[in-house]
Amino acid sequence: MPALAAYLSGASERALPAEVVEKTKHHVLDTLAAVVSGSRLPPAEPVLRYLDSLGGTEEALVCGTSTLTTAVNAAMANAMLAHADETDDSHLTSRSHLGCGVVPAALAMGERERRSGESVLRAVTLGYDIGARVCHALGTDQLYAAGHSTHTFAATFGAAAAAGALAGLSAQQCRWLLSYTAQQTSGVNCWQRDRGHIEKAFDFGGMAGRNGVTAATMVQARFTGVDDVFSGPRNFLFAFSPEPEPERFVEALGERYEIMHTNIKKWSVGSPVQAVLDSLQALIVEPGLGAGDVDAVVVRMSDRESHVVDGSGMPNVNVHHLAALMIVDGTVSFASAHDPSRLDDPAIQTMRARIELRPDPDLPRRHPVVVLKTRDGNAREHTTRAVRGTPDNPMNRDEVEHKARELMAPILGGERTDALIAAIWGLEKVANVSELRAWLTA
Repeated sequence: MPALAAYLSGASERALPAEVVEKTKHHVLDTLAAVVSGSRLPPAEPVLRYLDSLGGTEEALVCGTSTLTTAVNAAMANAMLAHADETDDSHLTSRSHLGCGVVPAALAMGERERRSGESVLRAVTLGYDIGARVCHALGTDQLYAAGHSTHTFAATFGAAAAAGALAGLSAQQCRWLLSYTAQQTSGVNCWQRDRGHIEKAFDFGGMAGRNGVTAATMVQARFTGVDDVFSGPRNFLFAFSPEPEPERFVEALGERYEIMHTNIKKWSVGSPVQAVLDSLQALIVEPGLGAGDVDAVVVRMSDRESHVVDGSGMPNVNVHHLAALMIVDGTVSFASAHDPSRLDDPAIQTMRARIELRPDPDLPRRHPVVVLKTRDGNAREHTTRAVRGTPDNPMNRDEVEHKARELMAPILGGERTDALIAAIWGLEKVANVSELRAWLTA
């Protein structure tokens, strides 16, 4: 606990390796693009209506709008918008979407405290490190199997760590920060039944951003608490894990940066479908096959994730629908993946009937096998071992920028989008992150 608290309290002043700074910028830009695009998706309307009912001090911006509100409320709203669809990043070993909770919390707290872009970059990196390690210490697979939402656990602690660093908390206060965060950590996996992607946006991002900034600002206001929530009678680990590994909270801190092991999505769809689309692109688009050439497609996928994308009512999480889009259109764009009218497209429905999903207990997560059978009787198989955007096959700066521009330009306009992208690439030179409001306001 002393080592963890000291690491949190010193994060804003601790320099990072150049490659970590670069990767963090990628994730900040990617998450902001998800927030801005999310400001025009279904979760935005109830979020903004809810904020209007709360009022509050104008501390931080809800991106893609002109709404200024408290840092707590802005963190919640921006985090929900970041996961308003399936555009945001994901972290495999913690089974979570860290960016949608961490980046909005850091931005909101950075605006409130008028912190520099460099401090925000360091806080974001810290948030990924702490958020992922919470699930590692509890045991990601057993936590998920017990019905708890790993997505919420990781993002909440990550958001709190980022916000706490920007709040300037001491090592002793960071102990209390972790305790107040633990008391607010919850989430159950019934989010899988949310057909509107509104509660899911709250479960993955909004609750994490809100609770993390709440914990930081409460301790900043001199709330005291339990010194060590991770040990002693009836502690956090006792409550959630039969076989915890508390040493993993501090394992390789400052040496292994979890943001380097986080995925940025090439496709704006659910994570389990990323490899399926990469494989279909290799099987169909590159050889020049069309929808008329395809007789059947069989997708074998790990049974630990196939249920998430099997017949989902959300088009951007439905593997049958997305595979059909790839075959019929030759690609999957943000617009096509988020167009519910395409669910009723006769050509898509015809192709969907030819696609079969087979859960496979022997396949690892994120490594589906796609078999395509053509009308002439041939069958070809493809497995994407390293999806574009994953640590083993990362997207470069140009690719991240292209994705961000596609998501933001229709809302912010071309000039503001270009200015925002340039500011993120030079974020360590920004004296006060509130300066970003000029380009994030629609």
